[in-house]
Amino acid sequence: MPSPSLPERRRLLAATAWGAAGTAFGIRGAAAASSPAGPRYTDHAALEAFAAEVAQRHQLPRRWLLNRLAQARRSEAVRRLIMPPPAGTAKNWRAYRERFVEPERIGAGLAFWRVHERWLQEAEARYGVPPEVVLGIVGVETFYGRVMGGFRVIDALATLAFDFPPGRRDRGGFFRDELAEFFVWCAREGRDPLAPVGSYAGAMGLPQFMPSSINRYAIDFDGSGRIDLDGSAADATGSVARYLAEFGWKAGLPTHFAATPPAEPGDLAALRERDILPAFSAQQMAQRGAGLPAAAKGHDGLLALVELENGDAPPTFVAGTTNFYAITRYNWSSYYAMAVIELAQALKSAR
Repeated sequence: MPSPSLPERRRLLAATAWGAAGTAFGIRGAAAASSPAGPRYTDHAALEAFAAEVAQRHQLPRRWLLNRLAQARRSEAVRRLIMPPPAGTAKNWRAYRERFVEPERIGAGLAFWRVHERWLQEAEARYGVPPEVVLGIVGVETFYGRVMGGFRVIDALATLAFDFPPGRRDRGGFFRDELAEFFVWCAREGRDPLAPVGSYAGAMGLPQFMPSSINRYAIDFDGSGRIDLDGSAADATGSVARYLAEFGWKAGLPTHFAATPPAEPGDLAALRERDILPAFSAQQMAQRGAGLPAAAKGHDGLLALVELENGDAPPTFVAGTTNFYAITRYNWSSYYAMAVIELAQALKSAR
């Protein structure tokens, strides 16, 4: 099967930013499936070839794969939710921020921090990622476990693997790879593929990891002998910190600086050409007319001029560092990254 590019994988590692513990602050099982059951994939033409390839590539029982795949169901809700907003929908950073940086979520984050402080401190000691940043991601992704998705993962992944909806670029290849990774994970962990539930994109657990990310980056942080991203805050926080570290997080580095855009449209276009990828020194940005504070001018790494639209109001600009970029590897969105960062800052201030 075709292997998606790294940016494509990062873009889909968590639930799309522009769409949308148990007994101890949100660590509870996900809700039951949130949409009516659709037709089973029993006789789908692609199943035989898919099962044969996955069985050979990953040394899994072909009959077991076919049996479980035949019980997967097509979900029209998944096909609808994976679609982008209608053309012309204006992005609004201030409205987006209000969804995540608000009193109830901050309170839940502080409670989660109190209960699981040990693991957050250990994650920072090992990976250099501050507790508030890990908490920012878990808070934005699942409200500290309150909203972990209600779709059977096998249904979501099978639907997007074999029946990706028309009307946008076909990402079926990405989801076929994720479906294969899901079976690898289930086989290794001794899980029934029909049981796990998650988001409409197939993301799971407190941190909403896609199956490939679970297989590559999730860790048994509490030493229980198994990786449990649903019920173990230790495994979830350790895995998030490891993920960010793997994608370049640097301890002690700011995520961004305030910035004002150049007055000349050509200079603005040149600085925005690389989008959120840090590609300019502070001196190069200043030469193009971007306004930067003294702290940014003394930054010796690369920066990206990040633009956040505010509907009809003027956009907000920041100069993102490589740590800002590391957060976007979790979800390919500057709005998502800023929501994580500002929730983190709110939690640290309240703490």
